Amino acid sequence: MHQTIAGRTKEQWFSSHPLLERIVAGEEVFWANPETVTAATALSQLDIQAADVFDAAERLRRFAPYIRTVFPQTEPDGGIIESPLRAIPSMQRALSRERDTAFPGRLLLKCDSELPISGSIKARGGIYEVLKHAEHLALEHGLLSRSDEYARLSEPRFSDFFSRYRIAVGSTGNLGLSIGIMGATLGFQVTVHMSADAKAWKKELLRAKGVRVVEYEDDYGRAVAEGRSQAATDPGCHFVDDENSRDLFLGYAVAGERLKRQFAEQGITVDADHPLLAYLPCGVGGGPGGVAFGLKLAFGDHVHCFFAEPTHAPAMLLGLYTKEYDRVSVQDFGLDNRTAADGLAVGRASGFVARRMGPLLDGAYTVDDTTMLRDLARLWQTEALFLEPSALAGMAGPHRVVEAPEYLARHGLRDVLDQATHLVWGTGGSMVPEGERRELLPENDIEKFQNCSLDHGGLGN
Repeated sequence: MHQTIAGRTKEQWFSSHPLLERIVAGEEVFWANPETVTAATALSQLDIQAADVFDAAERLRRFAPYIRTVFPQTEPDGGIIESPLRAIPSMQRALSRERDTAFPGRLLLKCDSELPISGSIKARGGIYEVLKHAEHLALEHGLLSRSDEYARLSEPRFSDFFSRYRIAVGSTGNLGLSIGIMGATLGFQVTVHMSADAKAWKKELLRAKGVRVVEYEDDYGRAVAEGRSQAATDPGCHFVDDENSRDLFLGYAVAGERLKRQFAEQGITVDADHPLLAYLPCGVGGGPGGVAFGLKLAFGDHVHCFFAEPTHAPAMLLGLYTKEYDRVSVQDFGLDNRTAADGLAVGRASGFVARRMGPLLDGAYTVDDTTMLRDLARLWQTEALFLEPSALAGMAGPHRVVEAPEYLARHGLRDVLDQATHLVWGTGGSMVPEGERRELLPENDIEKFQNCSLDHGGLGN
């Protein structure tokens, strides 16, 4: 008897969804979402609205005095956790030389790799959810009112209070860092359930912050499932559910309006004649999904959002393309979920995010480890910027879209690409230790990334 996947054999899936054959073969592919509707239509049908994102932004402003107090590195931005926006023209030229074809428009990098406190995109949603939970507890017990100066949360009496409570999360690494660092700073007892592919240095850093780390000889899905199960038996424990959290999603979505302000400050126009194309590395989907939602709120139909995933872990692409969302995994189709991009090593997409992205996301594409590692080295050589391998998944995006004539024609982009802004979302990297960087950046040896055998596991894994 043939094994079935969501009620069909693999051969039946290949017949009805022809791109699947290339995805399952581990090829680099581009998929344009045929289900997209106008941003206004899609947003009006969702259970998350602009008012919810505004509420999240207001909460982060209330916490800014506390953040500034306990994390002095946020002082220049007044306790607001935000990242720079940089033009990377030398990298754009290098990408064009590498692929023997230039892509029109300008290339920018949103440097969430430099977000303070935990150095990745997860600092947006992860820290926000911890802060919201802390506010809820403090308000519920009469220790705080919303009119208070939140800097008082740094007083010992608050850490004594929060120490009675527990926070848990399952993570491949970066979300664990955000939850662990913020939770421990407030005084919570924090447990991070980490998958086998999580980097050792991230586990060591968490333990140094007083966080309990539980390791599993399995992938991200097992770590989340175990964490969720254990937290369910403890009424004093708040589980940050990366697969289903509305609060994480809202924390990420705040990025849209903030980016809009950065564009205005830098004189960058986004409209029908000046489209914005955003390339978002995607694992389980919470970070890129929330950011894409925020971008659609901020720029409407003038922004085009694409998820970028490893060839061996295209969980969101499989979920959206088959419309089975979280009911299928990469392992169901025979992929091994092994990649140098540890932050994207996710076998099953978030159903919460996938169902909301169905009408909003413009497309997705896959990138192999060789491409990501090569682009990691190129970015360092051309711009002296370091990102984690997973963050480089976005760098292949401009060429993938420019080389998709049907997509360009359908969205009226062919004649305006010269005025387009291509935005790669740099999701992590600033906290990577020097030794790890050396493994990924052998001096004057870029050919290594083009010719080495990665054995599906990558370098520095």
